[in-house]
Amino acid sequence: MRPPARAAHVAALATAVLFLGACQGEDTAAPTAASPAAPAVPESAKVGGASSPCALPVTFGVAEDWKAKAVEQDEGDEVFEAFAKRGPMTMVCEIDAKPAGLIGFLRVWTGKGGDARENLTAFIGKRALKPVFTEAQIGGRPGLEVVYEQKSQLDDEIEPERAFVVDTGQGLVAVSLDSFDSSEYEDMLPAYDLAKSSLTVNG
Repeated sequence: MRPPARAAHVAALATAVLFLGACQGEDTAAPTAASPAAPAVPESAKVGGASSPCALPVTFGVAEDWKAKAVEQDEGDEVFEAFAKRGPMTMVCEIDAKPAGLIGFLRVWTGKGGDARENLTAFIGKRALKPVFTEAQIGGRPGLEVVYEQKSQLDDEIEPERAFVVDTGQGLVAVSLDSFDSSEYEDMLPAYDLAKSSLTVNG
C-alpha cells in the first residue's frame, strides 16, 4: 500500500533538508591549524636556559633522545646567510631528531619585534602553499601558528610544514618543524607539540 501523497512529499522534503544541512556543515567548517592527535612524548631535557646548549629568550621541553646545539652566527658569510636566514628571522638553535631515529630538526629562530603575521608570512616565504594561520596562547602570550605545504627541492613532492611564533617582549621567537618527508613529519609532530605546549618566556 502506497503512503498518501502528502506523507511522501513530507518525507522527501525532510530528506532533502537533512542532506542540505550536511552539505552546508561541510562547506562552512572552519579550517584549523591545530596539530592532529598525537601521542605524548617524554620530556628528557629543557632547552633555552643559560646552562642549556642554546641560550634563548624562551625555554621549552625537548623530546627524549633529541639533541640540541647552538647555531654559530657568522653574519655576512654567504653559506650562513643562505642556510640560517628566513625572511626577518635568524636560526639560533637546532634540535636534531637523528638520535631518536628520525631525519629532521626542530629549529629555533629569533627576530626583532613587530607584527607576528607579517613576520611569519615573510618567514615561510613565497614558496609556501595553502598557508593557514591560527592564533594561540603560547607560553601565556599571544602567539601565531602556520600550517602550510611546500614543494620539496629534492623530488618536487608536496610536503607539509608548520611553525609557530611568539613575541617574548624582547623580540620574536619562532620554532619550525623541518622534516625529511611526510612520514617523518607525522612522527616528529609530538616533539613539536611538546615544544609549543611547554614553552615559557624567560624573565
